[in-house]
Amino acid sequence: MKYNKYVRIWLLCGCVLLFFQIFIGGVTRITGSGLSITKWEIITGTLPPTSEEAWNKEFDLYKETPQYKKINQGMALSKFKFIYFWEYFHRLWARLMGFVFIFPFIFFIYKKWIDRWMIRQLCLVIFWAMMAALFGWIMVASGLVDRPWVNAYKLSLHLGIALTTLSFLIWGVYRAVGYNKLASDNKQLYRLAWFFLLALILQIFFGAVVSGMRAALYYPSWPDLNGKYIPEVLLDPSSWRLTNLVDYDKDAFMPALIHVLHRNWGYFVYAFGTYLSYRILRYPLRPLFYGFNVGLLVFLNLQVLLGILLLINSKASIPLWFGVLHQAIAIGLLCIALFNIYVFKRRI
Repeated sequence: MKYNKYVRIWLLCGCVLLFFQIFIGGVTRITGSGLSITKWEIITGTLPPTSEEAWNKEFDLYKETPQYKKINQGMALSKFKFIYFWEYFHRLWARLMGFVFIFPFIFFIYKKWIDRWMIRQLCLVIFWAMMAALFGWIMVASGLVDRPWVNAYKLSLHLGIALTTLSFLIWGVYRAVGYNKLASDNKQLYRLAWFFLLALILQIFFGAVVSGMRAALYYPSWPDLNGKYIPEVLLDPSSWRLTNLVDYDKDAFMPALIHVLHRNWGYFVYAFGTYLSYRILRYPLRPLFYGFNVGLLVFLNLQVLLGILLLINSKASIPLWFGVLHQAIAIGLLCIALFNIYVFKRRI
């Protein structure tokens, strides 16, 4: 089925909105804003506090959280308003996406402007978006009891679900703009593209855990980790305990382990992505294929550079813009990886 321009524009707008939702989520995470709103109010939470009394009431609720008691004791109301803004903006943007997506979706079904394949694809997008919202609250709730931060593993899953949502939407966009007509049946490149995607997904997960644990603050150096390539805590057999994996904020073991995994797997992803681009650029393909894979090379190098800058500048706090740009480039790499799988997949 050929999709008209309104459907294509709508799908592209959905991708842009979802990208910025993940971007705003990154800002919320790095600024430590995620626990500023202690209640999940889908309807009544649409409007922020509008009076000084309402602000003080919200602030009093925040003062009961472990984050305030253990980290932000004595915080000024003005600072609270700053972190409240980012969490509120994150939730408001999610509501905006819902309105922008659902009503046109119903309209397009009514007009029969989308076929059954696209309807099924977009139903998956809606399902995963709902899971992201639900898991977002589960993630926030994990930081309202004992830890002063949200649980790093739950945060990583929340990001993973958001990226799954984006992946299903991107797949629909590729079909809507007609990339299936450009398909090149190449089994070897198809397998390599799949392998790169899986390697990239694992690397993004490692990166999310690093961010959730604020592990960059433990080892703000590169290429070594505070003068060593393997931290001593990892060489101590007694440190390899389940409790150190679960209670990662009580011991240096897990931050050290996730650093070693994220850095070294990142080198592999960089090398394999470069090799994949080289293989694709050697084939006589359409210019679009070359454009995406030149982009892959550029993004890989940018990602490494941003990762290094993020590390060496994490002296007392995580540098906000290096952090969110590092995440943004990862999303770009994911979109390119999906493109390669889409166009090298045989169409029957």
